[in-house]
Amino acid sequence: MTEHHQRAREAADVLAGLTGVDHHDIALVLGSGWLPAVDALADRDGWTVNAEIATTDLPGFGAAAVAGHSGRIRSIGSGDRNLLVFLSRTHFYEGKGVAAVVHPVRTAAAAGCETIVLTNGCGGLRETWSPGTPVLISDHINLTAHSPIEGAHFVDLTDLYSPRLRRLCREVDPSLDEAVYVQFPGPHYETPAEIGMVRAIGGELVGMSTTLEAIAAREAGMEVLGISLVTNLAAGISDAPLHHEEVLEAGRSAAVRMGGLLSEIVGRI
Repeated sequence: MTEHHQRAREAADVLAGLTGVDHHDIALVLGSGWLPAVDALADRDGWTVNAEIATTDLPGFGAAAVAGHSGRIRSIGSGDRNLLVFLSRTHFYEGKGVAAVVHPVRTAAAAGCETIVLTNGCGGLRETWSPGTPVLISDHINLTAHSPIEGAHFVDLTDLYSPRLRRLCREVDPSLDEAVYVQFPGPHYETPAEIGMVRAIGGELVGMSTTLEAIAAREAGMEVLGISLVTNLAAGISDAPLHHEEVLEAGRSAAVRMGGLLSEIVGRI
């Protein structure tokens, strides 16, 4: 066990003590704009909040650094199932290192989660995707030039984004599109030329998170579902300037639909 995995084990032990929940089943990492959706989830179908704690209460976690993210972790239960929700994430561009970015994923795995739902707010390359459109991640391209895996530990990323979970999502909502997600390091938005490159290499979603977490989840043996909330058209697709507030507004506008989608999906996993 590496030092980073040991720290995740320690965080999971503290988490169990603070929440009173010994075992969580599913983890959910919230991206920009997704907080209203999980609030809506908590109001549906018998899901109740077991506990909510500050991320800084756990070893290895820092405070949230981005507007629209809450530096808290929420445990939600329904029957004998428990959902572990990270209301914030550490982004690669914060400069804290890859291990900090994937620490929540490793903590979730140590807490018993066998499935993880990774969400994000991102730019979309299809003009038919209006702000607030959810899109399933079918695959990714990691342009950070980094990996969370240390040493000669070779992890197969074929079908990284679970085909089974994507089929389940389309049963819930047949209108859901799928696309390849491309992660840039950030924090600046992409140039129109870079978006042209994304299109050329087969990407249609672009953002600053998710891929490193997905790799760490696969390393931990978790089944991965990725859902992007298209919050704006990517640079050069429209003439509108890009700003973070539109990301948050798209999330607020789509909260009820996203909450319903999460509730249906989590209930079937």
